Amino acid sequence: MKFKAYLSALKIAENTDDTITVLKSLEKLSQTYDYENKNPYNKHFLDILNKKARIYGKKSFEIKHKFLVGNYHLLNEDAQNSLLVYKEALNFNFDKGDSLLLPNIYNNIGVIFSEFLNKPDSALFYYRKQSQFLKNNGKLFVNYLNIGSAFQNLNENNQALKYYLKADSIKLQSEIVSKKSFVKENLSKINFKLKNYKKAYEYLLVYNALVDSLKTKEQKTSIVKIKEQYDNEKLRADNLEVESKRKQSQNWLIGAIAFILFGGITAFLLQKNTRKKQKLAEQEKVLESQKLATVLKEQELVSIDAMIEGQEKERQRIADDLHDDLGGLMATVKLHFNALKDKQSPELFDKTTTLLDDAYQKIRSIAHAKNSGVIAKQGLLIAVQNMADKISASNKITVDVVDHGLEQRLENSLELTIFRIIQELITNVIKHAEATESTIHLTNHDETLNIMVEDNGKGFNPSQVTTKNKGMGISSIDKRIEHLNGSMTIESDLGTGTTIIIDIPI
Repeated sequence: MKFKAYLSALKIAENTDDTITVLKSLEKLSQTYDYENKNPYNKHFLDILNKKARIYGKKSFEIKHKFLVGNYHLLNEDAQNSLLVYKEALNFNFDKGDSLLLPNIYNNIGVIFSEFLNKPDSALFYYRKQSQFLKNNGKLFVNYLNIGSAFQNLNENNQALKYYLKADSIKLQSEIVSKKSFVKENLSKINFKLKNYKKAYEYLLVYNALVDSLKTKEQKTSIVKIKEQYDNEKLRADNLEVESKRKQSQNWLIGAIAFILFGGITAFLLQKNTRKKQKLAEQEKVLESQKLATVLKEQELVSIDAMIEGQEKERQRIADDLHDDLGGLMATVKLHFNALKDKQSPELFDKTTTLLDDAYQKIRSIAHAKNSGVIAKQGLLIAVQNMADKISASNKITVDVVDHGLEQRLENSLELTIFRIIQELITNVIKHAEATESTIHLTNHDETLNIMVEDNGKGFNPSQVTTKNKGMGISSIDKRIEHLNGSMTIESDLGTGTTIIIDIPI
């Protein structure tokens, strides 16, 4: 019916020289099903659309033609030709009306690189371009899923998790169970890769519940359809019985077949349900294995905590020994030399005294360096500010501290661990970033402490810092943050500096 209507509109428009209606009719006819070639797009009308658009000089319809031809090749799994046509479309200068096609073109190019050419980095580039044009929640949902999938294929699991969470946060007008189950499944998998076993388990439970509800809905729909079919056949049999005795046996046969069909499908559903229970049992075994892995991980974190505590006690002991024993001894030696000053060569004793002063000051600086501000009971904020002041005094780099909501002290061991993390991050900036400025942001959000360390240095490629290849002390920092059930995000590009964001529950 639609095909005839579009064809009739085309003929009328051609007779009245209505060029816009001609092009719109050809656009619609291009998207009608080609039964002869079994294709959702009609190549014959696509070719006519291209010719007419050029004759009439209508750029917007030339762009639409490129888009439709790209779709035609994509549906026929001709990825190379599809990609070529889409890129030809991007060469046009898009005005406001034409730009509505841009996000669709970017999305389809991303799909080609992801699904056909196995180039997730290129797919990510076009998915991000697409996101700049999207405001509709449904399209943003799919876009975030695509970006998350691309990052997952690149083994950038933290970035993948970020976009899967964005997709999960979107409220769709109609909660489509299949889409929600897909994002929950991906959240479970990505958390498992990141060793967040508890969250992986929680998302897996939600995923299973959604899948069960989907299967239950399908089963109910199937049973309703079967019952309707059975009722219709029975009614037909009754009518035929009244109409003619000759067809009575045939009607009974139809009823019997319908009953057998109903029983057979019911048996099939029961068997399917049994298989589902078996699958759930297998999943429970997997979850038990995950629980065991979680216990082992917790034991590892306890060991790390004990190691950190031992290191801090050792630092305290060294600081006390240096300050109380060796420091006092050096002061006494200095007094003895002062007493002998007038009896021996004054010049020699002046030099000796200077050397002793230098040694004494070095001992004090070592003691203070090892005995950090947090240990000295001055608190996290003051310790960080003191560290920043000492580093800035070198005139090689300026370190600023911006705080909010840290009027109250945190638990002492927590403050100590956080200080060590910040100390390690600033050390990385000094050693590797070649920066002249750095800022430490400390913000208390009641339940979460947010730490952000920024610098204006040379930056680096975060994708090179993986779980298998961690440089610049990232492994040590990561373990401390993991022990605190926190999370860390690294944002950096070559030549634009680095921002490291850490969230720690308090």
